[in-house]
Amino acid sequence: MSGEATDGGRAAVFLVGGGWDESVAGVVHGPFLRAAAARSAGGAGAVPRILCVLVDEGDGTGQFDRYDVALRRAGACTPVPLLLPVGKRFDGGALAEDLADVDGVIVCGGLTPAYQEAFAAGAGEALAARGLPYAGFSAGAVVAAQDAVVGGWLVDGVPVCPPDAAEDLEEVEVRPGLGLVPFGVDVHAAQWGTSGRLAAVVAGGRLAHGVAVDENTLVEVADGRARVAGLGRAHSLRPAPGGGVVVRSYGHEESFAVTL
Repeated sequence: MSGEATDGGRAAVFLVGGGWDESVAGVVHGPFLRAAAARSAGGAGAVPRILCVLVDEGDGTGQFDRYDVALRRAGACTPVPLLLPVGKRFDGGALAEDLADVDGVIVCGGLTPAYQEAFAAGAGEALAARGLPYAGFSAGAVVAAQDAVVGGWLVDGVPVCPPDAAEDLEEVEVRPGLGLVPFGVDVHAAQWGTSGRLAAVVAGGRLAHGVAVDENTLVEVADGRARVAGLGRAHSLRPAPGGGVVVRSYGHEESFAVTL
């Protein structure tokens, strides 16, 4: 698929579950870059400008360099850093100004609650209004959701995932996200064991649908489908009749339906 704006003007959304395997940089980042190039005012063959949003925990410049290398490895592009100090928030108006001269935006990884806190009310609307392709890497994938599972490892005091995946939270928290995809997202699924957290949230009725994404794996959402690419799998979790959850896993070049 092209990744260009879909029917109704909705741009494709690209969710990466983390991971830095160089061998699949083109697979997990290439579709996003091609969508951004197609969106560029420069026309066919244009080199897209990509806004890289990072919450700066003190090493923002070094972290940006990693994304700069990974994106350029995947295709011709010009990454542009936007480093936000921890605790800084910007509203939809401020974000719209930053988006004015770029062709796509990637929201990067780090402490997920800090990324959720960085986007004040109106940020999701500003992104949707510009119609730019959006890529979320790790934390950036989580906050793309309408309802974002930002961390935690306990539900009512009961462990549901390893504490190392807790993102500095104890109880699992679901907070407002950007609303770019209609399902909740968790990341590093196979590597960090986060599928259990997402299953607990879905089983508890806090989400109607969750998708847990392995590292080095892309989920591209457009036209009512979620298409999977990369080394790992995406795990779709929905409530089961009578209680519990139904889990279906999808690998490279497989897809599943979503409600947009």
